[in-house]
Amino acid sequence: MLLTIGQLAAYCGVTVRAVRHYHQRGLLAEPPRDASGYRRYDAQAVVDLVRIKVLADAGVPLARVRQLLAADPADFSAAVAEIDQALQRRISDLEEHRRQLAELLGGDRLVLPPEIADMLGQMRTMGVSERTVNLERDGWIILSATCADMVPEWARQKAAAMADPEFRRLYLACDAAREWEPDDARLEELAAWMVEWVAARRDEIIGTRPAGLADDPGIAVAEGLLSAQLADASPAWRRLGELSSRLGEALNQRDAGPADPV
Repeated sequence: MLLTIGQLAAYCGVTVRAVRHYHQRGLLAEPPRDASGYRRYDAQAVVDLVRIKVLADAGVPLARVRQLLAADPADFSAAVAEIDQALQRRISDLEEHRRQLAELLGGDRLVLPPEIADMLGQMRTMGVSERTVNLERDGWIILSATCADMVPEWARQKAAAMADPEFRRLYLACDAAREWEPDDARLEELAAWMVEWVAARRDEIIGTRPAGLADDPGIAVAEGLLSAQLADASPAWRRLGELSSRLGEALNQRDAGPADPV
């Protein structure tokens, strides 16, 4: 029994166009035409086409398929084993890509250390707005890009602050202040609260500051970017920053006391 090209394609699960393409590439022998001018395919054509399809579906380049079809059984088995190993590596790569995509869909873990991602999750649980959480996330991304060596210590300090109930209340108050008007009188009270909280923990904060902090060129870059980011996010926050800086300077001058007479 002989088959037409359409029958051959249907039995082997390919298109007629694919069969013709395999003819052009020299993978499948092209049979002679019968008296009516049609190609007729025998059983060997079915076997050959199935082998071609299996190899092609496995991702083997057609140039390599041609080599494999001409190989002896031992070489063919060795080549198939090599292809299988390549597929296993490809599967591992695809699984890693899926894991990264899952993290990306999860939010923060693709671009930030786990401890920072956990902290952002804690903020969401606290009730911090998503806009502020995203701003915090972007700030950590900036810090990781400009002064990565400092991030672990700063993350430790921030985690310690987050464990303080007063800091959490302060953070939520700052989050709410984002929508205030810049001349809102409550900003002065909030700035004073911020300065008092930092002042009460000044020795602890200074004592844990990483060595060489002032000499790191990335610090100035990060401070400039973060300051601009906060100022752009909210006029009220810009005003809050100005007030807290002024109160902090006044507190430092008070604690320094009068200069010693010469």
